[in-house]
Amino acid sequence: MYWIRVTRLAVVASALFVASALLCPAGAPADGGAKAVRYPQCVLIIRHAEKTGEKDDAHLSKKGNERAEVLDQLFVASAPRPNPFPKPDFIFAAKSHKESHRPVDTVAPLAKKHKLTINETFDSKLPKEGMEKPKEGIPELCDELLSGSKYAGKTVLISWRHSSIPDLARALKAGKVPEKWGDHVFDRVWQINYDDGGKATFRDLPQRLLPMDSEK
Repeated sequence: MYWIRVTRLAVVASALFVASALLCPAGAPADGGAKAVRYPQCVLIIRHAEKTGEKDDAHLSKKGNERAEVLDQLFVASAPRPNPFPKPDFIFAAKSHKESHRPVDTVAPLAKKHKLTINETFDSKLPKEGMEKPKEGIPELCDELLSGSKYAGKTVLISWRHSSIPDLARALKAGKVPEKWGDHVFDRVWQINYDDGGKATFRDLPQRLLPMDSEK
């Protein structure tokens, strides 16, 4: 009789184990909780601020420096901006070259104010036929942002060069974006928001920082 009872208990326990395995497969949250987020909450892409137009000047113009100094206002509620952009947790800028330090110059005052380090590891140049591919370029930057937990649920600001901003946005899974960033445009923010599954929503928004900036 005792043996029969033990056998029945073993059968019941085995059935419960199988049912549990079917309902909660390996790797799934046992409590039915949400999957871990691995995408940034938001990526903000800006072009570096205005340049002088002089070939031998790698830095910002007077107006460019003015924009850099007030860049922090993007993240502060105000009359022209009742819904400010989310404040960045991380700042990236395109790698400096002898002909241009402008992406770093643009975010330097903001980084200093918020005590953030500027990551300028990644090159904005696109590989061209006959030219060596950058060791750390757009693919590597996107892999850094989208595959690691460091940036999960965070806001990332990227200061870039306009010629490859559309390529950067597409590589960040933004979906349909403008084919080009205008040669004389310095006052826009491309905002990419991700849901928990990595689906992106793209918006092209005005900065409204300086007089004559676009309103819409």
